[in-house]
Amino acid sequence: MVTYDERKDGVSAHLHFDCFSGISGDMTLGALVDAGAPFGELVKRLKRLGVPGFTLRKRRVQRGAISATKVDVVITSGLPRPWPLSRIRKTLSESRLSEKIKQQSRAVFERLAEAEAKAHRVAMDHVHFHEVGLVDSFVDIVGGLICCDLLDVGRVTASAVNVGTGTLQSAHGIIPAPGPAVAILAKGVPIYSAGPARELTTPTGLALLRTLTEDFGPMPQMKPVAVGYGAGDGNPEGWPNVLRVFLSRDAGSDGRGRDTVAQIETNLDDVNPQTYEHITERLFDAGALDVALIPVIMKRGRPAIVLTCLAPFTAVDSLLNVLFEETTALGVRVQEVTRHILPRRFTSVKIRGGTVRIKIAAVDHTSSKAAPEFIDCKRIAERTGRPVKTVLEEATLAYAKTRSTAKDRP
Repeated sequence: MVTYDERKDGVSAHLHFDCFSGISGDMTLGALVDAGAPFGELVKRLKRLGVPGFTLRKRRVQRGAISATKVDVVITSGLPRPWPLSRIRKTLSESRLSEKIKQQSRAVFERLAEAEAKAHRVAMDHVHFHEVGLVDSFVDIVGGLICCDLLDVGRVTASAVNVGTGTLQSAHGIIPAPGPAVAILAKGVPIYSAGPARELTTPTGLALLRTLTEDFGPMPQMKPVAVGYGAGDGNPEGWPNVLRVFLSRDAGSDGRGRDTVAQIETNLDDVNPQTYEHITERLFDAGALDVALIPVIMKRGRPAIVLTCLAPFTAVDSLLNVLFEETTALGVRVQEVTRHILPRRFTSVKIRGGTVRIKIAAVDHTSSKAAPEFIDCKRIAERTGRPVKTVLEEATLAYAKTRSTAKDRP
């Protein structure tokens, strides 16, 4: 029996934010869902955060001439009291989110806290996030990062950011747009003012953008496979107040996928070899696509290991944290590399003891190659007591029989 399982084709996506009407947390969430991030899976993964008191609702709205997706955070109960940054860090650390999402979420909240601290001239430890607003922030920040993961985003770029104009009413009185926190977060980011007299960019939206984006400027060359429009609460008359995102998975004329990833390397000559398995596991948890340990001879004839990772650019900071925490490395090399990737899909075959996924890669229009997923075979071997070599051979034979049967059909 063969069943098909839709999986990512191995080519990580390029996501471009078009911030012609600014950016906010809920606009980001709506745009990514509109571009194809599965809403049900988003809801499911947000439960791993462990923060109660909300439900999510998705709906279509009109903003000017554009139809967009609005993701509403329906608050059922606020948190008991304002939270300092230390409590947010603790909540993220104790959550069941992936290590990559935890680290990215911490980075966004720390940017927010730093900006608020500078804006109000207080220490970061004295910045407290409001009870109800914090639930919104958790959903917008963690949800946006989850959506990027669900879309397999490896590279993020963004346009210059429209921050709005005029003035806005704050808890401290009337202030110019953009507000002080956005102005601080905008350091080093190309910004401009256009459109209705109101704030168009929020601190949460800009903190998310700065954490994810590797390059700001005109739209780079890309072949979009999806376009998403996300709306916030603001609906000024006659203005399309939405965030637009473009998603691409580039492939050449030969049908092979191409993407750009980071290659991270460091030379290690004084690390206890017993720790390499743990280090490798942490790197994969933090978002590495591949990890290799290569033996080399360094200066003065010393044997050493070159540890190399491939990773999406959004995971680079998380991986650097692991390397500096878990190894003796004092420096790490990071460079941009291009991958050429065969399009791939998964199918599943039934064998004695369970189901094994078969990864199938198309070499060209007439030939392909396939291999059983080792982890599936290993689990069956452990469960049944059979050698893993035997399970691998049985899965390969089962797949070959299904191919033969398919060819014999009229």
